[in-house]
Amino acid sequence: MKTTIIMKKIFPKLLILMLAASNSFAQKTVAEQEVIQLSKQKWEWMADKNVNKLTPLFDDKAVFVHMGGSWGKTQEINVIKSGGIHYKKADIHEVSVNIMDNTAILLNKITLLAVVGGNEVTNPFIVTEVYIKRDNDWKLGSLSFTKLITPGQ
Repeated sequence: MKTTIIMKKIFPKLLILMLAASNSFAQKTVAEQEVIQLSKQKWEWMADKNVNKLTPLFDDKAVFVHMGGSWGKTQEINVIKSGGIHYKKADIHEVSVNIMDNTAILLNKITLLAVVGGNEVTNPFIVTEVYIKRDNDWKLGSLSFTKLITPGQ
């Protein structure tokens, strides 16, 4: 009888303690949070065509891979500035980041509303972003779009 009473009192407390401990392991590091926040800001700057914020973020050797081709920083800035691609809204469904030394690889599962060549389009993508930390600043080294076959993937 005493064992049952003790288990009824201790088990719920032990369960709460275990859940709290598992949540602490799932929390992001400061660096991971920085990269996730920077990625979110990047999508906003791209939607706003804010090349003044994007230019210093993009590394001079950055590469951009799109459905229609790949190019470097200068062309990406020009495409954004001219409206050749207007990244109107990126709905972010999932995000993960892995940091190895001074390199962060961020994966976003998004639905992108964009205007491409004057046509409004919506596409589901997995976007791979590679950031390199230099002089305490994260620089975007690569941005690659992989179109998903169906939005639920």
